[in-house]
Amino acid sequence: MDDLTMRLALLHHCRGIGWKTNYHILKKDPSLQSLYTPSKDLLIQELPLKQQSIKMILEDLQSKNIQNEIRQYELNEIKMISIFDDTYPQLLKETYEPPWMLYAKGNLSLLNKKKLSVVGSRQATEYGHHVIERLFPKLIDNGIVIVSGLAKGIDTLAHREAMYSGGNTIAIIGGGFYHIYPQSNNQLAVEMMKNHLILSEYPPNTRPARWHFPMRNRIISGISRGTLIIQAKSKSGSLITANSALQEGREVFAVPGNIFSPHAEGTNDLIKQGAKLVQTAEDILEELVY
Repeated sequence: MDDLTMRLALLHHCRGIGWKTNYHILKKDPSLQSLYTPSKDLLIQELPLKQQSIKMILEDLQSKNIQNEIRQYELNEIKMISIFDDTYPQLLKETYEPPWMLYAKGNLSLLNKKKLSVVGSRQATEYGHHVIERLFPKLIDNGIVIVSGLAKGIDTLAHREAMYSGGNTIAIIGGGFYHIYPQSNNQLAVEMMKNHLILSEYPPNTRPARWHFPMRNRIISGISRGTLIIQAKSKSGSLITANSALQEGREVFAVPGNIFSPHAEGTNDLIKQGAKLVQTAEDILEELVY
């Protein structure tokens, strides 16, 4: 880990610092050298923030607890990847407001492979399960890494089927590594950290919050060339992911469903709006493998 990554990680752990605040700080001090000098006080004081936020940031920059916490990550095999690192996924770097920092545990080589993001309903039906069983073997045989969000339902089925089929999978989580959500997927997360990969833009001790998940969805779509939606209601997080993919100019695939099923309303609407209708793995591969 280089010095810039360490300095950016320290900044990333400070309360009151969001994406835009990080941007302002990096614009004024691209190397972040001032974080270890008295001039940091002036740098932080000039930020367009309330005094209470400025006070918290300055306190946290001096915190020995935060510095020790960061040093512990290596012992727990948690890697920090800054947006300036060569390891950082290029496709994600090209998105709007990409994460300044990613925390990773598992096989980092998966970041260099062709990826397909797969999301869908948390109340997956037998139909959704059969769709995954039908599509994934051919995708896996063609070296596609499956990306999803470790949520219940389609996400969980996608991760498990990728592993069962002898492929690889990446989970993007909405909290830190020390607080896996949902807890029912703790064992799955442990398995993935050994031979696959889990990523988060949140420091490991961050508890998941409701607003983290829409933010997480932009990473799911941003890290892949295409996103496949399998079962989604008319208003769901899966559609947020699909919209993020569309905004970034990525491929959006959707599996059609029963017109009488609420679980198909979202996917059928996506198809009407121009998402590619998927019946076979070849429908996806002809767009991704080139």
